[in-house]
Amino acid sequence: MTPEPTTTALAAQHRKEPTYLFSEKQVAEKSEFARRFLDNRTRLNQNVHQADNFLVKRFYNLDHNAEGALPAKYKELMGLVASVGLRCDDCVNYHVIQAFRLGVTRAEQEEAINVALVVGGSIVIPQMRRAYELLSELYSA
Repeated sequence: MTPEPTTTALAAQHRKEPTYLFSEKQVAEKSEFARRFLDNRTRLNQNVHQADNFLVKRFYNLDHNAEGALPAKYKELMGLVASVGLRCDDCVNYHVIQAFRLGVTRAEQEEAINVALVVGGSIVIPQMRRAYELLSELYSA
């Protein structure tokens, strides 16, 4: 009898770069809010990359290995819930944008944010408001 592969082994076999429906450039053209966030993130990341830190590089590489047993879009939604709950505005913006790029619907993003509201309570309402502003720009016609 052949032993069943472990979850880690299965994930490693299926790990790959996610397939985005939209580039960062397309997102920036659609939303001024997103453009400012992405420009600032790029500028600040240049400072981080200059440090040439191995552990930081490993962490940043997580984005490029998002496909596994769970599709990347579900991981982005989980990241969005955690980010709203932790009240991290940059994290919320990042996950909203990445989820949009992956083709997550506005309704799916809103439901994830609503889960964060249930878990985090009223203290996460400011993050919810800002996330909804970004969603409004990204999903406008």
